[in-house]
Amino acid sequence: QVQLVESGGGLVQPGGSLRLSCAASGSIFNINVMGWYRQAPGKQRELVATITPAGSTNYADSVKGRFTISRDNAKNTVYLQMNSLKPEDTAVYYCNAGSQSLYFIGLYWGQGTLVTVSS
Repeated sequence: QVQLVESGGGLVQPGGSLRLSCAASGSIFNINVMGWYRQAPGKQRELVATITPAGSTNYADSVKGRFTISRDNAKNTVYLQMNSLKPEDTAVYYCNAGSQSLYFIGLYWGQGTLVTVSS
């Protein structure tokens, strides 16, 4: 089993920045691809960004140029730097791990952290 714990969510004004972190523990040899997904009220969960252990990345078109995903393999931690935030970025952000591909959802989920973009 893999446990994922997110942190860093909160309230930010439009145009502001936030940095999310997700630390993995447990059977970390199963982690492989890590990533972030989000779910806004009344909408389906969607991919935000994913990253392989080697650093290859995949981003949703809606966040390209504004968000940056990175990871520290020594700390088993993935980060999401979010800049130029928009109200439509408001959602619960979930950490995900365990996939073999940048394009498929992994088995493991964190509990989610709320990001609210509002003036």
